[in-house]
Amino acid sequence: METATYLTSMNYDVTLIEKEKELGGHLLNWEKLFPTMSYGKDVVSFLDKGIEMAKVKVEVNAEITDAKKHGDIFTVTLSDGRKFESDAIVVCTGYDLFDARKKEEYGYGIYDNVITSAELEAIFLKGDEIKTTHGKTPKKIGFVHCVGSRDEKVGNAYCSKVCCVTAVKQSIEIKEKVPDADVYCFYMDLRMFGMHFEALYKQAQEKWAVNFIRGRLSEACENMDGSILVKVEDTLAGKPLKMNVDLLVLMVGLIPSAGTKKIGNMLGLNFGVNGFLKNQEQHCLTTVSNIPGVFFAGTCVSPRTINNVFVDARAAALMTASYLNNYEIEKRIVF
Repeated sequence: METATYLTSMNYDVTLIEKEKELGGHLLNWEKLFPTMSYGKDVVSFLDKGIEMAKVKVEVNAEITDAKKHGDIFTVTLSDGRKFESDAIVVCTGYDLFDARKKEEYGYGIYDNVITSAELEAIFLKGDEIKTTHGKTPKKIGFVHCVGSRDEKVGNAYCSKVCCVTAVKQSIEIKEKVPDADVYCFYMDLRMFGMHFEALYKQAQEKWAVNFIRGRLSEACENMDGSILVKVEDTLAGKPLKMNVDLLVLMVGLIPSAGTKKIGNMLGLNFGVNGFLKNQEQHCLTTVSNIPGVFFAGTCVSPRTINNVFVDARAAALMTASYLNNYEIEKRIVF
């Protein structure tokens, strides 16, 4: 949305193709954003205004069935048979969420009171009360970090970048809604790398009394009353730990989207070892692909925060405009 707005504002003829019924992507599913606790809907509104002001051409419910390059021209075909020709393409195919059922030892899809971070965010977004499946207000809630990330067993050795701070954000929101609940975060290590992330983490401990326990969860099982018994090694204390929680939240990581794989294969784009699209060079050409005229924006390349996505989007617009003006950026790069 941001890339399309900028390119249209620079007098380029832009068509934004969206497979869903509305624009906004995963941001539509976020109530509040870290670290400011501002509302996701406000960021979507900002993007919508840009699209409206620039008068971007938008195609929603549009499924791409083919995308090819002939000479210098790209042809994109939709499922209804319509074709669009362009001089350049910006790939913004985003991410999917890791399927927590692949970590069977955590009990997602098996035990009722094991949910994902996305499902918890949906509860926040709807304004529903925090309840177990038995209709009780939970007294103990556990958050499990790095579910599907930094895990070679499931083939994802990379960090998903946003899970740690999302757990901190959601744990604060839980305490706001259920002040008497005890909240525990089980983590390998906390990657509070962004501006004000560390402050949010300290706030979670000092103001909201969230408990952080260093250690990867080894197993979760269901008790007769529907509560969840978790087994974890406290690596700081150097001893195994067992605990019953009423609700267990799995912080699912980000994986390459089905659309990323589909469009990447159609256009002959390179993929990195992490399964995301591979950019031309990781320092200077982060939004540039191996195919001249194809550029990247956002999480099709790797997990990113919303702040990173905005920077990427504007950079992609600039690089696309440079290409369309025959400014060959690659010729400047010498290593």
